[in-house]
Amino acid sequence: MQKNETMTVDERLEITAKAFELLDAGDREGYSRLTRSIPMPPYLAKVAKEKIGADFLIDGGWNLSEAEAEFGPDWLAG
Repeated sequence: MQKNETMTVDERLEITAKAFELLDAGDREGYSRLTRSIPMPPYLAKVAKEKIGADFLIDGGWNLSEAEAEFGPDWLAG
């Protein structure tokens, strides 16, 4: 998937199912990695930036592709 493409609902559900399989197997790191690969909704990313800070989003490895598409590539800097 290219960065400017959105993830389908089916893709999100498939990743979520795989993530829960990892969690059930005791792999919390794998669970976290997979769930963070699902694009964070722009409204949630905006609130997280305002309440927690941009570093949380950047350092956490969150998929912010949808927020970047909505707010522009430099939205975390502003």
